Amino acid sequence: MSQMLITRPEPDAQSSLARLQALDIEGVAVPLMERVTLDVSLPPADGFAAVVLTSANAVRTLVDRGVVGDYAHLPVLAVGDRTARDAEQAGFVRVSSAAGAFGDLVNAISLSGLKGPLFYPTGKHQSADLAKALAPMGVMVATAKVYDMVAIETLPTGVLAALGDGGIGAVLVYSRRTAEIFAQLAQSLDRAQRQNLGMLCMSEAVAEPLLEAHFNRIGLADRPDEEAMMALALGFARAQTGS
Repeated sequence: MSQMLITRPEPDAQSSLARLQALDIEGVAVPLMERVTLDVSLPPADGFAAVVLTSANAVRTLVDRGVVGDYAHLPVLAVGDRTARDAEQAGFVRVSSAAGAFGDLVNAISLSGLKGPLFYPTGKHQSADLAKALAPMGVMVATAKVYDMVAIETLPTGVLAALGDGGIGAVLVYSRRTAEIFAQLAQSLDRAQRQNLGMLCMSEAVAEPLLEAHFNRIGLADRPDEEAMMALALGFARAQTGS
């Protein structure tokens, strides 16, 4: 069976690699982005009703900057269970999870009755605008772009060759921006090579840039989480081997 390429940043890439290995799937990790902490000023915690977290990278950046203690007393609204667990491990004490994607988080905030203001530490490149989504509800959001995900410039030569000759049969893609970067870095693949390559995506939104780039063999996770991505990978692997 061919390998699967893991594109997510570290340390998550190694976690996914270990989970693939536990499923007897050979993987190779090539993170397409690297997290860089941005030197931006952060607002004091006074006056905020809650903290909103939409990624583990936001939690890691707050830890790196040593400021978790400043906000740990505030309630935390996390987009999913993984981010919620990371927030608890970092030291936040009142954490709830929307157990889904961005839309589920917006719905959870609307049902919470919180009127804000909300502190939203996030990345420089946002796939959705929380402040805009909550504005019709009268909820004010203070957005702080605390980290950037910097794209790599090229794929390793051996990896690009394996994508073309079938040595790598599938690619796990967790975010829309990762999909956009991969499509750019894999431009040298011809149409047949693109159509043979399995693109295992966390959601329809993640898959869209790949479809536009003519990667048509798309698999979608049932839910936007790692467990569903591993189930998708296992199903793909079994289909390839006929087991």
